[in-house]
Amino acid sequence: MNTHKVLDLPRKIYVTTTGYSYTHLGRLFLRLFVGIMLLQFGIRQLNDVEMLYNSFPSVLGLGSEASLWLMICIEIGCSLFIMAGFITRVMIIPPFIAMTVAEYYLLHDVSSSASYMLSWEQPGYLPIMFLGIYFFLILVGPGKISVDYFLSLHLLHSSDVSEDELEEV
Repeated sequence: MNTHKVLDLPRKIYVTTTGYSYTHLGRLFLRLFVGIMLLQFGIRQLNDVEMLYNSFPSVLGLGSEASLWLMICIEIGCSLFIMAGFITRVMIIPPFIAMTVAEYYLLHDVSSSASYMLSWEQPGYLPIMFLGIYFFLILVGPGKISVDYFLSLHLLHSSDVSEDELEEV
């Protein structure tokens, strides 16, 4: 009998750690993480905006200054929306495009070595990390701990539609 209790504890721990999922809390964490990470880039650029005018690349023919201000607006504005979980999938699109362009410029400007020789310490992997997180969030959505979810609940209740509509996907 005593041996059964000893074997029961590892079984309970295993089931608890593998069987329970905190997906909505995980999505909240990921939204906050990626939002704070991008927000700090925007704040740094905002603090050094005068110094960055001449060194920031001109994107899509906008000019260096306009490209910098567009990037700052994307980094700060979209980050706040993503962290709150408000129109999340739409707000992910501008930083997704910005990180794709940033990755292009990082790989394009590598003159001394081929892009496939980038080491993990070089900044070429940072946009890729953001792209992976954004792609994941586009696929799974913001989760139940978000403004989007509560707004969806409100819209469903005002239309006399069941909450099961949100769970069908």
